[in-house]
Order: sequence, then C-alpha cells, then structure tokens
Amino acid sequence: MSLFINITLDGVTQGMIFAALALALVLIFRATRVINFAQGAMAMLTTFIASTLLDRGLNYWWAFVAALAIGFVLGALVQMVLIRPLEGKPDLNPVIVTIGLVIVLEGVAGAVYGNSSRGFPAAFSQSGLVVGGTRIAFSHFDVFILVAVLLLMAANLVLFRATTLGLRMRASAFAREVSRLLGVRVGRLLTLGWGLAGLVGALAGLLIAPTSAFGPYFMDLDLIYAFTAAVIGGLESPVGALVGGLVTGLCISYVGGYLGSGLEPLGALVLLMVTLMARPQGIFSRPSARVV
Repeated sequence: MSLFINITLDGVTQGMIFAALALALVLIFRATRVINFAQGAMAMLTTFIASTLLDRGLNYWWAFVAALAIGFVLGALVQMVLIRPLEGKPDLNPVIVTIGLVIVLEGVAGAVYGNSSRGFPAAFSQSGLVVGGTRIAFSHFDVFILVAVLLLMAANLVLFRATTLGLRMRASAFAREVSRLLGVRVGRLLTLGWGLAGLVGALAGLLIAPTSAFGPYFMDLDLIYAFTAAVIGGLESPVGALVGGLVTGLCISYVGGYLGSGLEPLGALVLLMVTLMARPQGIFSRPSARVV
C-alpha cells in the first residue's frame, strides 16, 4: 500500500511539472495558433542562464526572477525575428522553424556549457514530508510546484476570460485581419503571447531541473510528455492542461513503478493514441463545427 501511495504522489508531482510546460503550449496556441516545439529548448536555455547566475553568487530568487524575465524576452524575440516574417505563409512553416530552433538552441547550449549533466538547486527541501510518523514521497519543493502550477493556471484563466487584453489576444489569433480593422495592434499582441509563453516555459524548466540532472537535452522528453498532456486536456484549455498533466504524470509513474522506467515513454505513447482515437479534440475542448 505504501508503494502505491508513494508512486501516486510521485505521479502527482510529475504531472504538475508536465502541466506547467503544457500551460506554456496552451498559452501560445491560444494566443497565436502555433504549436511551439522549441518551448522545451527555450526553457533549457533559461535554466542554464539561471545556473550561471547562481554559480556567480547571485541570490537564488533573483536568479529565478531573472530566468523568467529572460524567458519572456527570448519568447518575444523568437516571435519577432523568426515567426512574424512567416505570417501569411503555410501553417506548417512556423512548426518547421520551431523544430529547427530546437536544434540550434541545443547546439548552442552544448557548445557553451558542455554536454555533461549537472545539478540544479531546488527552492525548498526535497526531503519527503513526515506524515503520521511515516516519510512520504512528497517534499516541500513538491508543495511549491503544486502551488506554482495552480497559480499559473489561475492566471491563465483570468487572462483569457476576464481581461480585455486576453480577449484581444484571442481575437488576434483567430481573425488577424478583422482585428487589425478594429484597431487592435495584432503584431504586439502576438509578440506578447510568445513572451508570456516563454516566461511560463522558463518556470517549467526551473521546476524540472532540480528533479533530475539537466543538460542541453534534458527538456526533450518532458516536452513530449507535456504535449501529451496538452492534447489530452485540449490545446485551448488551461484546466485541460492541468488535468492532462496529472493524467500523464500518474500514467507514467504507475508504468515506471510497476513495469520499469524504460517503458514510461511507451506508456505516454499509448495514452496519447487512446486520447486521439477516443476524443481527438481533447477532454475540455468543444468540437468545432465542420463547414461543408
């Protein structure tokens, strides 16, 4: 029974981490209608920058905030330099560009920081909490992850459902020409959407790095799991990203705990295939009307 509880708690922690990165994918898709496959590589780069700042003696929380700010700037720059020139081109072009950006960022990180793995400190203790005299697989850092992701989801919901800015961002994503005719600064809003997604992705990288040795490629598998989570919940739903992250995290944790860690990617693949066959639009997305 204790094994099941610990595996479940580990799955919840992993699920919240996947949800954080899935929220970045959802945010950028809602704001710009683009799936950014470079989200993980961008988060990796900001995590390396935070690690460098820590090595130079900067306070942990200042390095944390600096990484978030750099993630925002990096996301905005990617949109302005690489994505904006592709406006009006086939929808596949931005996807190909983001895949190419993954290769570039990982190559740059490997050249500058090396390909060897390193550790990253956690904001709080990673020792399991003691409940009723029993130590469980849930630490103070896991509590921090849980609270951070819940606040992130709430902020995402408020942005798109309760603010004029969020409404304009969604309008710019769905109908750019109409939005321009109505006086909306579409270019700035798309840049803002990429910037916010970069910030959220940077947060995800800072949450993931302390749980495993990180290097230039440490976000690749997590991005796959996060994409699975986003698809399960629906690419336009922040709540769906959270639920999808938890489902993915629990599935991977159970597969790894009972069948072996080597089968975890296969478990995620099966979960993704089942979701696409049963409800391809995601749990929390409504099927769109088909025009014939």
